[in-house]
Parts: sequence; structure tokens; C-alpha cells
Amino acid sequence: MTTKLPYHHAEGAPTAPPLLLGPSLGTSCALWDKVAPELSADHRVVRWDLPGHGGSAPDLIGPGATVADLAGLVLALADALGVDRFAYAGVSLGGAVGLHLAVHHPERISSLAVVCSSAHFNGAGPWQERAALIRREGMAPVAATADARWFTAGFTVPRLVQDHREADPAAYAACCDALAAFDIRDRLPSITVPTLLIAGREDPATPPAHLREIADAVPGSALVEIPGASHLAPAQCPEAVLTALRAHFSGTPRRGMAVRREVLGDPHVDRAQTRQTPFTARFQDFISRYAWGEIWTDPTLSRRERSMITLTALVAHGHHDELALHVRAARRNGLTPEEIDAVLLHTAVYCGVPAANSAFAVAQRVLAEEETAQG
Repeated sequence: MTTKLPYHHAEGAPTAPPLLLGPSLGTSCALWDKVAPELSADHRVVRWDLPGHGGSAPDLIGPGATVADLAGLVLALADALGVDRFAYAGVSLGGAVGLHLAVHHPERISSLAVVCSSAHFNGAGPWQERAALIRREGMAPVAATADARWFTAGFTVPRLVQDHREADPAAYAACCDALAAFDIRDRLPSITVPTLLIAGREDPATPPAHLREIADAVPGSALVEIPGASHLAPAQCPEAVLTALRAHFSGTPRRGMAVRREVLGDPHVDRAQTRQTPFTARFQDFISRYAWGEIWTDPTLSRRERSMITLTALVAHGHHDELALHVRAARRNGLTPEEIDAVLLHTAVYCGVPAANSAFAVAQRVLAEEETAQG
């Protein structure tokens, strides 16, 4: 007998580490359209649809369904794809599926991200009422309020709203049954997989307090709150969500951030992180991933040597603010004032006397500040 599987869409190299992405109730794989292609650069990304949503058949579940039933569909899909262990990220109901997997099937999950979701969904009553409404009147009453529940005022994604309208009423109602019965709060401390929680600060459905509750209970977990994001954060603030997921699922950004702090110092990096916005999030990720996670971690050159190269390049291009930052970094990397002086003198020959003159002024100020601070 062939097991029925949910519709799925795969992208990325078949040999790359697998990453499964789960949807929110009422949406389809399209929820991840602005995030999944970027993640597929490093992962075999597999998006799946809930029963009766997108391309999935409605009869995959029935009345009285549970989150465990949906998790079973995900495991069956992974088995069919030949995937034994995988990273997982899910939004809302998809996030609840991830929590269930982490609690009941930890041997299958390598890393977990729970996005705009909860360990409980405010009790059974509201979901039972919604399920009854859908079974009586179809999708129209609920789809009409999708924008208000999913996005901040003035923002929408027509494709997702259309998916909501076209969802199968019986399957949607069965998913409501699953949410009504879901409460995994007492099992959260047993989760051992690396876990990231992502909250939308403007999310009325699963506000940040719900994600903080999970973060406080799951050992070693991390919480990221995204300004300006409502319930469907991957669609509304994809750059910020992508940055958080990349940092969680790939070791490179974490190594890069650690090296960045070691070289530039915590105060500078903290200021950069504080100033980060959804607009600059991808650039900050680029810096941590490539500059610090790959170039500065390459053992071919020592950090001392890299500091000397960096000082020369900054002098050549007249980047004086960055030069001051990297004079301080050079001192952390072990260069003496005399060695910094020698590097800048060398630049006078190859970058020009005026450039070196300005560089000496910057370096002298930084070194004087350091001497004063040391007393």
C-alpha cells in the first residue's frame, strides 16, 4: 500500500543538508517564496503543504486530527525522500509540527526554528468555533479577515490570501481541530535539539510572549524578535527571517560573528547589531558570513597579517572611519604601535604620501586614546 504524501517542492543540491519548511494554516509553499531560494544555496530545501492547502490532497487528515498526525505526514515525506535526519523550520501550525517532532522524534531533527508560533494556541474554544464555522459556511468568512490576522495594516500578499480562499474547508477545519488540541508546554524542557524562536513584534495571533515562553523553557534556545513583522514574517520581512535562519542553520555565521567580536570588540559589534534594520539585515549577514566567517577564519594568514593587509587597503581607499576601527583591531591582533607605524610608512610608497599622511593622523589619534585609557 502506498502512503499518501503531502505536496512538496524541493530546491537546492540533492546532496546538501536537508531543511524542511512547514507552512501556516491557510497558506501554501508560497509562504516561503522569498526565503527558500536563498536557503537552497546551502541546503536541500523541501517545502510542504498542509492537507487541502496548495497542492496537497484534502483527505490526508480528517475530523479530530492532531498535530501528531501532521508530524507523521512530514516524517513519511522525509522517508520517501530518503532523508533520515533534517533541519526544520515552520510557521504557526508548521512551527507546532516542529515542536512535536523535536519532543517526540528528536533523533530525526538536527536543528529547529519555530516562527510566529506557540506551544499552545489559546485553548480549544476559538479553534472549535472556527472549525464549526468553516464546516457550515466554507472558507469565505475566514479568508475575508486574512490580511488583518496575517499582516500589518497596508501590507498584503495576494497569492497567500488567494491560497486561503482556495483551501479545502474540511481539511482546513481538521487543521483547526489539531490546533485546538495542541498544548506541549509541559514537554518543552525535554527538547534537546538546537532551537531558534522567531517572533513578529506586531503579531496578534502568536505575539512575542508566546515565543518567549518557549525560549525560557527550551534549554539553550535563542529568540529573535523582528520589528514590523506580523504573523507571516517570512512573507512580510523575508530578509530578517532569512538572516536569522541562516545564522541558526549554518555554523559559518556563528563562527563569523565570534571572530568579528574578537577582532573588532563587543561594543562595536553590539552597536552594529542594535542599528540593524530589515533593510540592512542581509548586508550584516553578508559581513558575518563572508568577511568574518570565511576570509578572517582562513588559517592561511594569521590575524596579524590580515590586520596589516586591511590597514593598507583602507589607506589606499581613504576609508578613515574604518581605518580607525582597524587600528584598534590591529592592536587586538597583536601589532605594536611601531609595527603599525611601519605599515603606514610602507603605504606612503605604494598608496601615496597624502593618503599616508591622513592615515598617520587617524592612527596617532587612536593610539593616543588607547594610551590615555590605559592611564
